[in-house]
Amino acid sequence: MHTQTWKVRIDIDEDDKRTDAYAILSSRDGVQVHGKGEARRRPTDAVVPEIGEELAVSRALYSLADRLMDTAVKDVEMLSHPS
Repeated sequence: MHTQTWKVRIDIDEDDKRTDAYAILSSRDGVQVHGKGEARRRPTDAVVPEIGEELAVSRALYSLADRLMDTAVKDVEMLSHPS
């Protein structure tokens, strides 16, 4: 069995109204896949930074997963249908 470690870094930027999260996956061979997510707070919402962070990070990870799947599909298609 061969074990690998891929790393995901998440950066979060926030202000009073908006939280942005950036997820960066680095594979063993240096390939990087990025995802971005955001959350916005309405003026009537309570100020709970953890909720904005959770929403933004989950959306960034979803975006990252979607892009990683697209990359895998393209790789499979290239192997299945070489030019």
